[in-house]
Amino acid sequence: MPLSNVLSDLIEDFDKPSFLYQAGAIVVCIVLGWGLGYAIRRAWLRGRSASGVVQMGVESFSFVLSPLAVVGFLALAKLLFASQRYNVHLLRLALPLFASLAVIRLAFYLMRRVFVRHGPVGAAMLTFEKIFAMLVWLAVALYIAGLWPDVFEFLDDTKLPLGKNKVSLAVVMQAVASVAVLLMVALWAGTALEERLMGVHGIHTSLRVVMARMSRAILIVVAVLLSLSLVGIDLTVLSVFGGALGVGLGLGLQKIASNYVSGFVILLERSLAIGDMITVDRFSGKVTQINTRYTVLQALDGTESVLPNEMLISGPVQSMSLSSRQVRLATQVTVAFDTDLDALMPLIEAECATVQRVLADPPPAAMFLRFGADGFELEVGIWINDPENGRGGVISEANLKIWHLLQRQGVSLPYPTRDLRIADPRLHAFLNTLAPE
Repeated sequence: MPLSNVLSDLIEDFDKPSFLYQAGAIVVCIVLGWGLGYAIRRAWLRGRSASGVVQMGVESFSFVLSPLAVVGFLALAKLLFASQRYNVHLLRLALPLFASLAVIRLAFYLMRRVFVRHGPVGAAMLTFEKIFAMLVWLAVALYIAGLWPDVFEFLDDTKLPLGKNKVSLAVVMQAVASVAVLLMVALWAGTALEERLMGVHGIHTSLRVVMARMSRAILIVVAVLLSLSLVGIDLTVLSVFGGALGVGLGLGLQKIASNYVSGFVILLERSLAIGDMITVDRFSGKVTQINTRYTVLQALDGTESVLPNEMLISGPVQSMSLSSRQVRLATQVTVAFDTDLDALMPLIEAECATVQRVLADPPPAAMFLRFGADGFELEVGIWINDPENGRGGVISEANLKIWHLLQRQGVSLPYPTRDLRIADPRLHAFLNTLAPE
């Protein structure tokens, strides 16, 4: 349908009642489509208590649903007008325009759900969206102008050398488009499945993570294989790639492969979970992410350490929350030799029990360690069940409580004293001459 034919058909229908009928049908379809999208969004959010992520997803997809509904209503109106022997030139022009709008919004929705799940949209994403929208509108313009068959014929006749064979540019573009579309759908499905799995509280955190990672990997592989088979590429050619990958793993990718395998081992055996407090080598902190290649530890001062998963498998890991989250903390104090320990130690235990984060079971316990050089050395042990919130604050508050108690009870804290004696009388006499009068 060349552009001249489109314009002539519209001009011919302009003074006929069918043109007004078509224009009215287009307005009605737009109102019904946008109203249906708004009604579905309101009904979904009113009918269930959706979380912030689900609510954002529903509101985003409603902007895709509206142009899709408009396209559906336009197609139905075109069938009705054609059955009544009315001209449908205006409807035939409106269909690709709204279909392109639906495609653009659907692509924006999928890309933002996959790449911009949290936070504002970046400048690079906005630029890519503008380029994609421009290409879609260009394709629609070529279709309306009737130039699309000529463009496709040109692409099909243009051959590109690929090894010993030649492949047309049209096949290459179809392959790229099919891979991109199916891969985007697979990533979107993986993201939706991951959010669904992470919201299931009846499954262990590590098992949820490994299920999400494996499902996304399977979806990506299936999407790539399906897209290649759709364009007629023989999948047996991938055996060469598989052999090259095996050689690469054997030569230079051993560490990367080891980290990926270690990540799945960690997730499957549940030795670590998100939120655990661990110490690996000289790194300590809370586990915030467990990826297939690395694990992220966030220290109490806010710094984050990215550790290869192989490091967590091959080396010792000190965990404060593997089987129990209770951690014992200890502080020491030295009191004078004339202190009544039988009366002081229960008071110290009762005072430490008033600290906010200290557990009542097991209770604080004061122990007499040894006879020190300057006094009795005592140790006070306390227990907490939230090591991810740090230990220094609890120790500091417990020390202040003990200090105030000792002051109230009149208990003195000894300090070391030293008596210096000079054995040589001549040196003693010389130092006396230096002393001031």
